[in-house]
Amino acid sequence: MSRSIVRQSKFRHVFGQAVKAEQGYDDIRVSKVTWDSSFCAVNPKFLAVIVESSGGGAFLVLPLSKTGRVDKNYPLVIGHSGPVLDIDWCPHDDNILASCSEDCTAMVWQIPDHSLTRPLSDPIVVLEGHSKRVGIVTWHPTARNILLTAAPSAVKSRREGWASCQREEWTSPNVRLHGKTTAALPLFLKVKICDLI
Repeated sequence: MSRSIVRQSKFRHVFGQAVKAEQGYDDIRVSKVTWDSSFCAVNPKFLAVIVESSGGGAFLVLPLSKTGRVDKNYPLVIGHSGPVLDIDWCPHDDNILASCSEDCTAMVWQIPDHSLTRPLSDPIVVLEGHSKRVGIVTWHPTARNILLTAAPSAVKSRREGWASCQREEWTSPNVRLHGKTTAALPLFLKVKICDLI
């Protein structure tokens, strides 16, 4: 009595296709900074990628409609004096982007509706207050204009003032949807809950 060992599946002979070169991005010089970050952020309008640059930190903002090879002279968003470590798009406004850097600051940028025609160097807000490099930046998911930054010294939320948590090395803060607390994972792997309001 012979039985077939091969499991029958309707997806057995389905194979994926590689994306064509004109449907992707090519020639982007992604940053080589060693930090736990995705080095990119995307929203319905734009793709932002942290890139290598001399003399400070920079990132590239490309409209999603522009694909293919990226020109080496494409205008960058520049303004940090140290390497950019993280970027995040505002969930409430597709043209607002936050960045943080080794220069102990976080900056909020207004990106024009169409692609950049010249380098953007003037942020709309500069957030200072950390004593060490700012490694993580994230927007509140439901409330407008609340930005959470994390550094080895503290987790801070920017609304009307600063709300600080304990002085530990935070690695992955996440704001709850109701907006009153954030959960973060310090280096010693115990989840900490911190009140923001």
